[in-house]
Amino acid sequence: MRVVIILLLLALSAHAQTGQSFVPDGTFSGSVLGPWHGLGAAKWQAQNGTLTGTANGNSGWLVLDSSYQDAGLHAQFKCTPGTEAGFLFRMETRNDSIKGVLVSIKDSGIIIYSIVLNTQGKELLREPLRSAGSIVRLAPPPDPRGSSNNNNNNRNRRAGGPELPLQRPETALRPNDWNTIEIFIDASIIRTFLNDGRELGAAADDAGLYGPIALYVSNGTAQFKTIGWKDLAQKIIPQEATGPRFQVQRISDMYYSWGAAAADFNKDGYTDIVAGPYIYFGPDYTRLREIFPASAYNPSKEFTEINCQYTYDFNADGWPDIFTGPPRATVYLNPKGASRRWDKFEVIPSVQTEITVFRDLDGDGKPELVYGAEGTLRYAKPDPADPAKPWVPHIISGNGYMMGHGIGTGDINGDGRTDIVNPNGWWEQPVTDNGRPWSYHPAALARYGHRSTGAGGAVMAVYDVNGDGKNDVVTSLNAHGFGLAWFEQTQDSRGSITFTQHLIMDDYSSKNAGGVTFSQIHGTTAADVDGDGIPDFIAGKRYWSHLDNYFDPDPYGAPVLYWFRTVRDPKAPGGATFVPELVHNRSGAGSDILAADLDKDGRVEIITSTDRGTFIFWNKGNKIDHK
Repeated sequence: MRVVIILLLLALSAHAQTGQSFVPDGTFSGSVLGPWHGLGAAKWQAQNGTLTGTANGNSGWLVLDSSYQDAGLHAQFKCTPGTEAGFLFRMETRNDSIKGVLVSIKDSGIIIYSIVLNTQGKELLREPLRSAGSIVRLAPPPDPRGSSNNNNNNRNRRAGGPELPLQRPETALRPNDWNTIEIFIDASIIRTFLNDGRELGAAADDAGLYGPIALYVSNGTAQFKTIGWKDLAQKIIPQEATGPRFQVQRISDMYYSWGAAAADFNKDGYTDIVAGPYIYFGPDYTRLREIFPASAYNPSKEFTEINCQYTYDFNADGWPDIFTGPPRATVYLNPKGASRRWDKFEVIPSVQTEITVFRDLDGDGKPELVYGAEGTLRYAKPDPADPAKPWVPHIISGNGYMMGHGIGTGDINGDGRTDIVNPNGWWEQPVTDNGRPWSYHPAALARYGHRSTGAGGAVMAVYDVNGDGKNDVVTSLNAHGFGLAWFEQTQDSRGSITFTQHLIMDDYSSKNAGGVTFSQIHGTTAADVDGDGIPDFIAGKRYWSHLDNYFDPDPYGAPVLYWFRTVRDPKAPGGATFVPELVHNRSGAGSDILAADLDKDGRVEIITSTDRGTFIFWNKGNKIDHK
């Protein structure tokens, strides 16, 4: 194999990856206990922002002088071996006792309890809470069959499969070392995330209802630092703002889809938009017509079944048709102006990536769908005789290389053929596709972290970022977490390709360009927004990506949409920087973002379909002078 990828190290150690997923209302710093007071037999001291609790053969609490019902907490902690540490929430005094929810941390892991104390802080009773969480906000009632209350954080690692360049970091408790924890108690569920690991959740409806947060130590010494807390009962909706380049037009108020497409569907000379079940007719986009029966979704409790939407004249009758998917890959054939809903044909039995790409891979002028299913990357082509029949799949990777998030296309090695990329590397298109898997070149082009059970972003852009003649990769790092980066391609004299990560935006513990931080970067695309001849990267937050709850980081952060202007700068790392510029702060992105010149004035518009509705952002800006 002529081209060899040197695996990119992404600083995947747990120490480097753990960050802060929210902006706290209060933090602790300094060398005085300040807003905290002791309860029980432990001794507490403060020094340079670190709180230390010592309890030799006994236990005690350090109680915050503020009370909450719903709260978020971020902290780092370290315990001597054999010590039990913890965090108590809703520490409610009832008559002669104190009741609350305890996140208990021992060498063996984490267990969440309902706990009762006397007014001197001595423990009277603790009971493990039943498991609850995932993508619901309210804990279901107890199982009448008496299922186990064990909510211990045992994590099973996937066995078998190929050795991938993108590896899940170790998130288990590190005894006698610093660990990072985030805890969110909201409504009737408490969720704990240790070292950016998966959720450990429990039902908190039978414990305390309202009260302070407290730190806990028993039988040893525990240290706590970088402590921040937030009142989750208060959410902030920003004043609506649109960037200076754009004028917003909301063409639908309802939640139908996470994607949109554009074409002249009625052949009147104007570009129309399809988003979910409706076509919105140009040039004013106030008239709309169903292509299939419309039913709006409840964004708090439901997911749309349309993540991406594309258009192409599949049956070559001169009228553009519509493709929707994932999860169901469906073709709707244009009835050629008839006042009726469109005929529907399911053409691919399984699309298991949440992101797909619709592009002409083989240069025949007809686009293919690039997607993943049954553990493999693949693309599918319509039957040239009848596009309504099942499409023909072409498997390009071995089993186990597919990921649910992150997929892109572009010429990586400069041979003039379009390659396919995903978080685990890239697949080189052969001169002739003989039905065998394409040559695979491993590279880590995403990351795990921030509670996500997976890794990888959205549509991965492939273009020459720094102007050196080689295509780079620009992508979000984790569709349900934080992180946006570009991966610089370099080649040695033998043509060996190496990718180097340059971070554009990370979590709230990082200093990000323009002070811009947002999570859930599930929708992205690339387009030349300012007309300087260089593609820019467009990215937005998919608000309530896993419904109305705290399963994902910063779920109630502003639903923003930004374009990141690509600026070539020889003095910058890698020779380029990305400058964030606001598009809108009250709509976000779905699973896909459309960039298209709707009014044919030479400037691309941005079109999004989200759980806030469907939007056109009209590009009214002049070409930016970058001198």
